[in-house]
Amino acid sequence: MLIPAAVGGVIVTRSLMSASVFRDTRDTAERIAYEMRGGALPMGASIPVPNPSVPLIQVVGPNGQILASSDAARNLPPLSDLRPTAENRLINMTNCLPTECIHLTAVRVSIFADSPVVYAGRSTPDLLTSRTLEVVVFTQVGILIALASWATWLVTGRALRPVATMRAELDAVHAGDLSRRVTQPPGQDEVALLARSVNGTLARLERSAEQQRQFASDASHELRTPIAGLRAQLESAQLYPEDTDIEALVESSLRDTDRLEAIITDLLLLARIGSRVDVVKERVDLAELVRQELAVRCDKVPVHVDLAKGVVVEGVRLQLARVLTNLLDNAQRHAEHRVRVQVSKEGNATAVLAVENDGMEIAEGDRQRIFERFTRLDAARSRDAGGTGLGLAIARDVAMAHRGQITVEDCKGGARFVVRLPAV
Repeated sequence: MLIPAAVGGVIVTRSLMSASVFRDTRDTAERIAYEMRGGALPMGASIPVPNPSVPLIQVVGPNGQILASSDAARNLPPLSDLRPTAENRLINMTNCLPTECIHLTAVRVSIFADSPVVYAGRSTPDLLTSRTLEVVVFTQVGILIALASWATWLVTGRALRPVATMRAELDAVHAGDLSRRVTQPPGQDEVALLARSVNGTLARLERSAEQQRQFASDASHELRTPIAGLRAQLESAQLYPEDTDIEALVESSLRDTDRLEAIITDLLLLARIGSRVDVVKERVDLAELVRQELAVRCDKVPVHVDLAKGVVVEGVRLQLARVLTNLLDNAQRHAEHRVRVQVSKEGNATAVLAVENDGMEIAEGDRQRIFERFTRLDAARSRDAGGTGLGLAIARDVAMAHRGQITVEDCKGGARFVVRLPAV
Protein backbone atom coordinates (compact mmCIF):
# COMPACT_ATOMS: atom_id res chain seq x y z
CA MET A 1 0.00 0.00 0.00
CA LEU A 2 2.85 2.42 0.75
CA ILE A 3 4.63 1.91 -2.59
CA PRO A 4 1.59 2.72 -4.81
CA ALA A 5 0.84 5.69 -2.54
CA ALA A 6 4.42 6.92 -2.93
CA VAL A 7 4.34 6.55 -6.74
CA GLY A 8 1.02 8.38 -6.86
CA GLY A 9 2.35 11.10 -4.56
CA VAL A 10 5.41 11.66 -6.76
CA ILE A 11 3.28 11.85 -9.91
CA VAL A 12 0.79 14.26 -8.31
CA THR A 13 3.58 16.46 -6.90
CA ARG A 14 5.34 16.68 -10.26
CA SER A 15 2.06 17.43 -12.03
CA LEU A 16 1.10 20.18 -9.57
CA MET A 17 4.56 21.76 -9.73
CA SER A 18 4.62 21.65 -13.53
CA ALA A 19 1.10 23.12 -13.68
CA SER A 20 2.19 25.96 -11.36
CA VAL A 21 5.21 26.76 -13.58
CA PHE A 22 3.13 26.73 -16.76
CA ARG A 23 0.52 28.94 -15.10
CA ASP A 24 3.20 31.60 -14.45
CA THR A 25 4.63 31.37 -17.98
CA ARG A 26 1.16 31.45 -19.53
CA ASP A 27 0.14 34.54 -17.57
CA THR A 28 3.36 36.33 -18.58
CA ALA A 29 3.08 35.40 -22.26
CA GLU A 30 -0.58 36.42 -22.49
CA ARG A 31 0.17 39.75 -20.80
CA ILE A 32 2.98 40.56 -23.24
CA ALA A 33 0.77 39.54 -26.20
CA TYR A 34 -2.00 41.80 -24.89
CA GLU A 35 0.38 44.76 -24.62
CA MET A 36 1.61 44.12 -28.16
CA ARG A 37 -1.91 44.08 -29.56
CA GLY A 38 -2.55 47.41 -27.86
CA GLY A 39 0.67 48.95 -29.21
CA ALA A 40 2.08 49.49 -25.72
CA LEU A 41 5.21 47.46 -26.47
CA PRO A 42 7.42 48.80 -29.33
CA MET A 43 9.40 46.34 -31.38
CA GLY A 44 13.11 46.13 -30.73
CA ALA A 45 12.78 47.46 -27.23
CA SER A 46 13.75 45.60 -24.10
CA ILE A 47 10.69 43.81 -22.77
CA PRO A 48 10.02 44.56 -19.11
CA VAL A 49 9.55 41.42 -16.95
CA PRO A 50 6.14 41.48 -15.21
CA ASN A 51 6.87 38.32 -13.11
CA PRO A 52 10.42 37.92 -11.80
CA SER A 53 9.98 34.15 -11.71
CA VAL A 54 9.61 34.17 -15.53
CA PRO A 55 12.67 36.10 -16.75
CA LEU A 56 12.93 34.62 -20.26
CA ILE A 57 10.69 36.49 -22.75
CA GLN A 58 11.04 36.66 -26.54
CA VAL A 59 8.89 37.98 -29.37
CA VAL A 60 9.68 36.01 -32.53
CA GLY A 61 8.50 37.00 -35.98
CA PRO A 62 7.06 34.70 -38.63
CA ASN A 63 10.50 34.17 -40.19
CA GLY A 64 12.16 33.23 -36.90
CA GLN A 65 13.80 36.56 -36.24
CA ILE A 66 13.74 37.84 -32.67
CA LEU A 67 11.79 41.08 -32.65
CA ALA A 68 12.15 41.86 -28.93
CA SER A 69 13.34 40.13 -25.77
CA SER A 70 13.89 40.55 -22.09
CA ASP A 71 17.34 41.24 -20.74
CA ALA A 72 17.74 37.63 -19.57
CA ALA A 73 16.92 36.27 -23.06
CA ARG A 74 18.79 38.87 -25.12
CA ASN A 75 21.77 36.71 -26.02
CA LEU A 76 19.84 33.46 -26.36
CA PRO A 77 18.70 31.85 -29.60
CA PRO A 78 14.96 31.52 -30.17
CA LEU A 79 13.53 29.67 -27.15
CA SER A 80 11.61 27.28 -29.42
CA ASP A 81 10.84 26.69 -33.08
CA LEU A 82 7.28 25.54 -32.34
CA ARG A 83 4.65 28.09 -33.29
CA PRO A 84 1.01 28.10 -32.19
CA THR A 85 -1.61 27.96 -34.92
CA ALA A 86 -4.56 30.29 -35.44
CA GLU A 87 -6.86 27.59 -33.99
CA ASN A 88 -4.61 26.83 -31.02
CA ARG A 89 -3.13 30.14 -29.91
CA LEU A 90 -1.36 28.80 -26.80
CA ILE A 91 1.12 25.97 -26.37
CA ASN A 92 2.86 24.79 -23.19
CA MET A 93 6.13 23.00 -23.78
CA THR A 94 9.56 22.17 -22.42
CA ASN A 95 12.79 22.70 -24.28
CA CYS A 96 16.43 22.18 -23.53
CA LEU A 97 18.80 24.97 -24.53
CA PRO A 98 22.59 24.53 -24.64
CA THR A 99 22.82 25.84 -21.10
CA GLU A 100 19.64 24.66 -19.39
CA CYS A 101 16.19 23.14 -19.76
CA ILE A 102 13.22 25.47 -19.57
CA HIS A 103 9.42 25.42 -19.22
CA LEU A 104 7.82 27.92 -21.58
CA THR A 105 4.53 28.99 -23.05
CA ALA A 106 4.07 30.23 -26.63
CA VAL A 107 1.16 32.62 -27.36
CA ARG A 108 0.22 33.83 -30.84
CA VAL A 109 -0.40 37.59 -30.79
CA SER A 110 -3.06 37.59 -33.55
CA ILE A 111 -4.78 35.24 -35.96
CA PHE A 112 -3.01 36.62 -39.00
CA ALA A 113 -0.45 34.57 -40.83
CA ASP A 114 2.36 37.03 -40.14
CA SER A 115 1.54 37.25 -36.43
CA PRO A 116 4.54 37.24 -34.10
CA VAL A 117 4.70 34.74 -31.24
CA VAL A 118 5.45 35.57 -27.63
CA TYR A 119 7.57 33.04 -25.75
CA ALA A 120 7.73 33.28 -21.96
CA GLY A 121 9.75 30.78 -20.00
CA ARG A 122 11.79 29.99 -16.94
CA SER A 123 14.34 27.44 -15.92
CA THR A 124 12.85 24.05 -15.08
CA PRO A 125 12.85 23.67 -11.26
CA ASP A 126 15.58 21.41 -9.93
CA LEU A 127 12.92 19.19 -8.35
CA LEU A 128 11.59 18.40 -11.83
CA THR A 129 14.94 17.92 -13.54
CA SER A 130 16.44 15.63 -10.90
CA ARG A 131 15.30 12.50 -9.09
CA THR A 132 15.63 14.07 -5.67
CA LEU A 133 11.89 13.86 -5.01
CA GLU A 134 11.78 10.16 -5.86
CA VAL A 135 14.85 9.43 -3.74
CA VAL A 136 13.43 11.28 -0.72
CA VAL A 137 9.96 9.76 -1.03
CA PHE A 138 11.09 6.18 -1.57
CA THR A 139 13.66 6.46 1.20
CA GLN A 140 10.87 7.48 3.55
CA VAL A 141 8.69 4.66 2.22
CA GLY A 142 11.48 2.16 2.79
CA ILE A 143 11.94 3.38 6.36
CA LEU A 144 8.18 3.20 6.97
CA ILE A 145 8.01 -0.32 5.53
CA ALA A 146 10.90 -1.42 7.73
CA LEU A 147 9.25 0.12 10.81
CA ALA A 148 5.86 -1.38 9.91
CA SER A 149 7.44 -4.81 9.36
CA TRP A 150 9.24 -4.65 12.68
CA ALA A 151 6.10 -3.49 14.49
CA THR A 152 4.03 -6.19 12.78
CA TRP A 153 6.55 -8.85 13.71
CA LEU A 154 6.62 -7.61 17.30
CA VAL A 155 2.84 -7.35 17.66
CA THR A 156 2.18 -10.63 15.84
CA GLY A 157 4.74 -12.46 17.94
CA ARG A 158 3.21 -11.11 21.12
CA ALA A 159 -0.32 -11.94 19.91
CA LEU A 160 0.63 -15.47 18.81
CA ARG A 161 2.65 -16.30 21.90
CA PRO A 162 -0.47 -17.62 23.70
CA VAL A 163 -1.23 -19.69 20.58
CA ALA A 164 2.22 -21.27 20.75
CA THR A 165 1.64 -22.00 24.42
CA MET A 166 -1.72 -23.61 23.64
CA ARG A 167 -0.14 -25.69 20.88
CA ALA A 168 2.51 -27.02 23.26
CA GLU A 169 -0.14 -27.78 25.89
CA LEU A 170 -2.34 -29.53 23.32
CA ASP A 171 0.61 -31.67 22.23
CA ALA A 172 0.80 -32.91 25.83
CA VAL A 173 -2.84 -34.06 25.78
CA HIS A 174 -3.30 -37.75 24.99
CA ALA A 175 -6.10 -40.28 25.12
CA GLY A 176 -4.95 -41.63 28.47
CA ASP A 177 -5.23 -38.23 30.18
CA LEU A 178 -7.83 -35.78 28.93
CA SER A 179 -7.89 -33.78 32.15
CA ARG A 180 -5.33 -31.25 30.91
CA ARG A 181 -6.46 -27.77 29.88
CA VAL A 182 -4.76 -25.01 27.91
CA THR A 183 -3.84 -21.68 29.47
CA GLN A 184 -6.58 -19.14 28.82
CA PRO A 185 -5.25 -15.58 28.29
CA PRO A 186 -7.22 -12.71 29.81
CA GLY A 187 -9.58 -10.57 27.77
CA GLN A 188 -12.25 -11.25 25.20
CA ASP A 189 -10.18 -11.27 21.99
CA GLU A 190 -10.11 -14.07 19.42
CA VAL A 191 -7.21 -15.90 21.10
CA ALA A 192 -8.97 -15.90 24.48
CA LEU A 193 -12.18 -17.16 22.84
CA LEU A 194 -10.17 -19.85 21.03
CA ALA A 195 -8.64 -21.01 24.32
CA ARG A 196 -12.11 -21.10 25.87
CA SER A 197 -13.44 -23.18 22.98
CA VAL A 198 -10.46 -25.55 23.17
CA ASN A 199 -11.01 -26.06 26.91
CA GLY A 200 -14.71 -26.64 26.31
CA THR A 201 -13.88 -29.23 23.65
CA LEU A 202 -11.39 -30.96 25.94
CA ALA A 203 -14.00 -31.03 28.71
CA ARG A 204 -16.55 -32.62 26.39
CA LEU A 205 -13.98 -35.14 25.17
CA GLU A 206 -13.12 -36.01 28.76
CA ARG A 207 -16.78 -36.52 29.65
CA SER A 208 -17.32 -38.57 26.51
CA ALA A 209 -14.28 -40.75 27.20
CA GLU A 210 -15.38 -41.24 30.80
CA GLN A 211 -18.86 -42.19 29.65
CA GLN A 212 -17.41 -44.62 27.12
CA ARG A 213 -15.22 -46.24 29.75
CA GLN A 214 -18.14 -46.48 32.15
CA PHE A 215 -20.39 -47.80 29.40
CA ALA A 216 -17.83 -50.42 28.34
CA SER A 217 -17.45 -51.49 31.97
CA ASP A 218 -21.20 -51.69 32.53
CA ALA A 219 -21.84 -53.41 29.20
CA SER A 220 -19.17 -56.02 29.83
CA HIS A 221 -20.63 -56.67 33.28
CA GLU A 222 -24.20 -56.95 31.94
CA LEU A 223 -23.11 -59.28 29.14
CA ARG A 224 -20.84 -61.33 31.35
CA THR A 225 -23.62 -62.26 33.79
CA PRO A 226 -25.88 -64.18 31.35
CA ILE A 227 -22.87 -65.66 29.57
CA ALA A 228 -21.44 -66.90 32.88
CA GLY A 229 -24.79 -68.38 33.86
CA LEU A 230 -25.19 -70.08 30.49
CA ARG A 231 -21.68 -71.47 30.64
CA ALA A 232 -22.16 -72.76 34.20
CA GLN A 233 -25.35 -74.59 33.20
CA LEU A 234 -23.75 -76.16 30.12
CA GLU A 235 -20.62 -77.23 32.03
CA SER A 236 -22.81 -78.74 34.76
CA ALA A 237 -24.77 -80.64 32.13
CA GLN A 238 -21.51 -81.84 30.58
CA LEU A 239 -20.15 -83.07 33.93
CA TYR A 240 -23.36 -84.65 35.17
CA PRO A 241 -25.39 -85.66 32.11
CA GLU A 242 -27.46 -88.20 34.08
CA ASP A 243 -28.63 -85.57 36.59
CA THR A 244 -29.40 -82.91 33.97
CA ASP A 245 -32.96 -81.99 33.05
CA ILE A 246 -32.60 -81.28 29.36
CA GLU A 247 -35.90 -79.45 29.08
CA ALA A 248 -35.08 -77.13 32.01
CA LEU A 249 -31.56 -76.59 30.65
CA VAL A 250 -32.85 -75.60 27.22
CA GLU A 251 -35.45 -73.28 28.74
CA SER A 252 -32.90 -71.57 30.97
CA SER A 253 -30.37 -71.27 28.13
CA LEU A 254 -32.98 -69.71 25.91
CA ARG A 255 -33.80 -67.16 28.61
CA ASP A 256 -30.13 -66.19 28.90
CA THR A 257 -29.84 -66.07 25.11
CA ASP A 258 -32.88 -63.84 24.87
CA ARG A 259 -31.38 -61.51 27.44
CA LEU A 260 -28.09 -61.32 25.53
CA GLU A 261 -29.96 -60.64 22.30
CA ALA A 262 -32.03 -57.90 23.96
CA ILE A 263 -28.91 -56.20 25.36
CA ILE A 264 -27.09 -56.32 22.03
CA THR A 265 -30.17 -55.03 20.17
CA ASP A 266 -30.49 -52.10 22.57
CA LEU A 267 -26.77 -51.33 22.28
CA LEU A 268 -27.03 -51.23 18.49
CA LEU A 269 -30.08 -48.97 18.73
CA LEU A 270 -28.22 -46.60 21.05
CA ALA A 271 -25.35 -46.44 18.56
CA ARG A 272 -27.71 -45.58 15.67
CA ILE A 273 -29.85 -42.96 17.42
CA GLY A 274 -29.26 -39.53 15.91
CA SER A 275 -27.43 -40.83 12.83
CA ARG A 276 -28.71 -40.34 9.31
CA VAL A 277 -28.41 -43.98 8.35
CA ASP A 278 -31.78 -45.47 7.40
CA VAL A 279 -33.54 -42.56 9.12
CA VAL A 280 -36.53 -40.92 7.47
CA LYS A 281 -38.40 -38.28 9.45
CA GLU A 282 -42.13 -37.86 9.01
CA ARG A 283 -45.08 -36.18 10.69
CA VAL A 284 -46.23 -38.33 13.61
CA ASP A 285 -49.53 -37.86 15.47
CA LEU A 286 -48.70 -38.76 19.08
CA ALA A 287 -52.30 -39.68 19.97
CA GLU A 288 -52.49 -42.07 17.03
CA LEU A 289 -49.09 -43.49 17.94
CA VAL A 290 -50.32 -44.27 21.48
CA ARG A 291 -53.48 -45.94 20.16
CA GLN A 292 -51.51 -48.14 17.75
CA GLU A 293 -49.07 -49.17 20.45
CA LEU A 294 -51.74 -50.02 23.02
CA ALA A 295 -53.68 -52.03 20.42
CA VAL A 296 -50.90 -54.63 20.15
CA ARG A 297 -49.95 -54.82 23.84
CA CYS A 298 -51.24 -57.16 26.50
CA ASP A 299 -50.56 -55.40 29.78
CA LYS A 300 -51.33 -56.80 33.20
CA VAL A 301 -52.07 -53.34 34.62
CA PRO A 302 -54.88 -51.33 32.98
CA VAL A 303 -53.74 -48.34 30.94
CA HIS A 304 -55.86 -45.17 30.99
CA VAL A 305 -55.42 -42.58 28.28
CA ASP A 306 -56.01 -38.85 27.94
CA LEU A 307 -55.15 -38.01 24.35
CA ALA A 308 -55.50 -34.53 22.86
CA LYS A 309 -56.08 -34.31 19.13
CA GLY A 310 -53.76 -32.65 16.67
CA VAL A 311 -50.52 -33.05 18.64
CA VAL A 312 -48.09 -33.68 15.78
CA VAL A 313 -44.28 -33.86 15.81
CA GLU A 314 -41.69 -34.49 13.13
CA GLY A 315 -39.48 -37.48 13.75
CA VAL A 316 -38.64 -41.11 13.17
CA ARG A 317 -41.81 -43.12 13.85
CA LEU A 318 -40.02 -46.32 14.91
CA GLN A 319 -37.81 -44.47 17.38
CA LEU A 320 -40.72 -42.54 18.89
CA ALA A 321 -42.67 -45.80 19.18
CA ARG A 322 -39.67 -47.32 20.98
CA VAL A 323 -39.70 -44.44 23.48
CA LEU A 324 -43.39 -45.08 24.20
CA THR A 325 -42.80 -48.84 24.48
CA ASN A 326 -39.92 -48.40 26.92
CA LEU A 327 -41.90 -45.99 29.09
CA LEU A 328 -44.93 -48.31 29.12
CA ASP A 329 -42.74 -51.33 29.96
CA ASN A 330 -41.13 -49.40 32.78
CA ALA A 331 -44.53 -48.28 34.07
CA GLN A 332 -45.95 -51.81 33.93
CA ARG A 333 -43.02 -53.18 35.95
CA HIS A 334 -43.53 -50.67 38.74
CA ALA A 335 -47.29 -49.99 38.73
CA GLU A 336 -49.59 -51.29 41.47
CA HIS A 337 -53.05 -50.73 39.99
CA ARG A 338 -52.93 -48.11 37.25
CA VAL A 339 -50.90 -46.72 34.33
CA ARG A 340 -51.89 -43.46 32.63
CA VAL A 341 -50.78 -42.07 29.26
CA GLN A 342 -51.38 -38.43 28.41
CA VAL A 343 -50.81 -36.50 25.17
CA SER A 344 -51.16 -32.71 25.25
CA LYS A 345 -49.68 -29.43 24.07
CA GLU A 346 -47.86 -26.68 25.94
CA GLY A 347 -48.55 -23.49 24.04
CA ASN A 348 -48.21 -23.89 20.29
CA ALA A 349 -44.64 -25.07 20.10
CA THR A 350 -44.27 -28.04 22.46
CA ALA A 351 -45.83 -31.50 22.29
CA VAL A 352 -46.02 -33.43 25.56
CA LEU A 353 -46.17 -37.21 26.04
CA ALA A 354 -46.50 -38.28 29.69
CA VAL A 355 -46.56 -41.82 31.15
CA GLU A 356 -47.22 -42.25 34.86
CA ASN A 357 -47.80 -45.15 37.23
CA ASP A 358 -48.97 -45.49 40.81
CA GLY A 359 -45.89 -47.36 42.00
CA MET A 360 -43.08 -46.05 44.16
CA GLU A 361 -41.99 -42.44 43.76
CA ILE A 362 -38.52 -41.67 42.42
CA ALA A 363 -36.32 -39.71 44.81
CA GLU A 364 -35.19 -36.27 43.69
CA GLY A 365 -31.54 -37.31 43.67
CA ASP A 366 -32.23 -40.29 41.37
CA ARG A 367 -34.23 -38.48 38.68
CA GLN A 368 -31.20 -37.83 36.49
CA ARG A 369 -29.29 -41.00 37.31
CA ILE A 370 -32.04 -43.36 36.11
CA PHE A 371 -31.48 -42.22 32.51
CA GLU A 372 -27.89 -43.44 32.54
CA ARG A 373 -27.13 -46.74 30.83
CA PHE A 374 -27.41 -49.94 32.88
CA THR A 375 -28.66 -48.00 35.90
CA ARG A 376 -31.33 -49.56 38.11
CA LEU A 377 -32.55 -48.27 41.41
CA ASP A 378 -32.19 -50.67 44.32
CA ALA A 379 -35.94 -50.99 44.72
CA ALA A 380 -36.29 -51.98 41.08
CA ARG A 381 -33.64 -54.66 40.87
CA SER A 382 -35.81 -57.38 42.32
CA ARG A 383 -38.69 -56.56 39.97
CA ASP A 384 -36.83 -55.72 36.73
CA ALA A 385 -36.62 -59.29 35.54
CA GLY A 386 -35.64 -59.49 31.90
CA GLY A 387 -34.85 -55.79 31.57
CA THR A 388 -31.65 -54.71 29.87
CA GLY A 389 -31.13 -51.55 31.88
CA LEU A 390 -31.10 -49.51 28.66
CA GLY A 391 -34.77 -48.61 28.19
CA LEU A 392 -34.71 -45.17 29.80
CA ALA A 393 -31.30 -44.39 28.29
CA ILE A 394 -32.74 -45.13 24.85
CA ALA A 395 -35.75 -42.91 25.59
CA ARG A 396 -33.48 -40.05 26.63
CA ASP A 397 -31.22 -40.34 23.56
CA VAL A 398 -34.20 -40.51 21.17
CA ALA A 399 -35.75 -37.43 22.78
CA MET A 400 -32.47 -35.51 22.49
CA ALA A 401 -32.03 -36.62 18.86
CA HIS A 402 -35.48 -35.12 18.17
CA ARG A 403 -34.47 -31.79 19.81
CA GLY A 404 -36.52 -32.59 22.89
CA GLN A 405 -36.05 -33.84 26.44
CA ILE A 406 -37.38 -36.35 28.93
CA THR A 407 -37.75 -35.63 32.62
CA VAL A 408 -39.23 -37.11 35.77
CA GLU A 409 -41.84 -34.88 37.40
CA ASP A 410 -43.67 -34.94 40.70
CA CYS A 411 -46.66 -37.23 40.85
CA LYS A 412 -48.88 -38.09 43.79
CA GLY A 413 -48.23 -41.68 44.72
CA GLY A 414 -46.12 -42.77 41.78
CA ALA A 415 -43.71 -41.77 39.02
CA ARG A 416 -44.39 -39.55 36.00
CA PHE A 417 -42.14 -39.52 32.94
CA VAL A 418 -42.66 -36.58 30.56
CA VAL A 419 -41.29 -36.30 27.02
CA ARG A 420 -41.35 -32.82 25.44
CA LEU A 421 -40.77 -32.48 21.69
CA PRO A 422 -41.07 -29.56 19.21
CA ALA A 423 -44.55 -29.53 17.75
CA VAL A 424 -45.33 -28.85 14.10
